[in-house]
Amino acid sequence: MVLAGGDAEPAAPGIRGLRRSRRLGSLRRMHRSRVYAILIDAPEAEAARSTAFWSAALGVPAQPVPSEPQFITLHEALPGLVTAVQVVDDAPRFHLDFETDDVEAETARLLALGATQVARWQECRVLRVPGGHLVCVLPVESPPEFFDAHARTWP
Repeated sequence: MVLAGGDAEPAAPGIRGLRRSRRLGSLRRMHRSRVYAILIDAPEAEAARSTAFWSAALGVPAQPVPSEPQFITLHEALPGLVTAVQVVDDAPRFHLDFETDDVEAETARLLALGATQVARWQECRVLRVPGGHLVCVLPVESPPEFFDAHARTWP
């Protein structure tokens, strides 16, 4: 891992690495994240028509999520990603969900890249990214083995 300022840190720091990290102020914990879902946001009045369109266009069944009625999944539309229509009380749009093993660190990473936080919902952080799109940062939802195999590691 390369630390801010270009200093290299050993992969397994051991005692010397811990002492060095303490000299740098604190241990820097790495975190992981991946794009988890693409959501098709549709106003409530258009949600049924939107769902029917996307289901037919993508050739996949639409299935309501009983525990979260605002979501209708488009099962296996994009393998490896959750794809769903989300009923919103706002304008139609698309947004991405990032899943992460450290919501605070991933949010900070995206804020440093130019995003701004616009809301919190349960454990989720809603950010507006440069260009105006929304993204959500949420705790890991995927099975652990899938997340481990597909997540990127960030310093």
